[in-house]
Amino acid sequence: MNKWPIRWDLLLRYRLVEIIALWEGRLTTNHLIQSFGIGRQQASKDINSYLNDIAPGSLIYDKSLKGYKPSNSFIPKLTSGHADEYLHILARSEDITITFGELDMGFENTSMVRPITRNISPQVLRPLIQAIREKKRVDISYTSLKDGKEVERIISPHTLVCTPLRWHVRAYCEHAKGYRDFVLSRIRNIPDVNDKMIMGINQDKLWNTKVTVELTPDSRFTAAQAAVIANDYGMNDNVLQIPTNAALVRYVLDTYNIDINVLDSNPEGQQIIINNFEELRLYLSY
Repeated sequence: MNKWPIRWDLLLRYRLVEIIALWEGRLTTNHLIQSFGIGRQQASKDINSYLNDIAPGSLIYDKSLKGYKPSNSFIPKLTSGHADEYLHILARSEDITITFGELDMGFENTSMVRPITRNISPQVLRPLIQAIREKKRVDISYTSLKDGKEVERIISPHTLVCTPLRWHVRAYCEHAKGYRDFVLSRIRNIPDVNDKMIMGINQDKLWNTKVTVELTPDSRFTAAQAAVIANDYGMNDNVLQIPTNAALVRYVLDTYNIDINVLDSNPEGQQIIINNFEELRLYLSY
């Protein structure tokens, strides 16, 4: 670290090394190759230089995994170890303030207001990622908001979903005999990965039902006011079309601060409404 600052492109690759190793528990040269478009030789060199110059002894090569895993002494050196670093990579979103925090790139006059990432641990996330990748079932202990009780569930997860306020995993639940959304921060203990899943993404009817959410300025606005709102959201003919699937309709509406239970609210507060409410009603009651 006495050679700081590290060249910025190398810093990004080092950060990916830490984030993938911490949250997936398995790092390969392919992670760097696919993320940065570099060759295998360069990727291997980056991992070795990270181990030599940044964090000696933090990664161990595991032949059975065909990749590196964190050692017992692993501590992130160039990242914070927070779940949102990994989850934002999944969402293909860069956290500029953290990535370039030590570099003078003109971002000091920018301020970001972001919700706090809910409490998620690598020990919870890793098995879920493994189960999704290997198409396996998982035993979890889950605390429902309904009664606050911790229950055991066997699920077959197929997708991690990011919303502005939380992360959840979409999975088939053997107890409910249907697909459900499990909030990651409500999973207790370490999930236990079992045998092959019995129900995968192809059987998730709601997930595979493509729909379009149509938003439009509140009809109580004047034409001039509606034009302002339409411009704000980049609408065409006063309509914003958002392709999604039936399982995610509620989360799309939450993103745009639309409360379907308060459809008569002050127009200045919500500003936009659902243009095709009747078409989406079935999925809103799910």
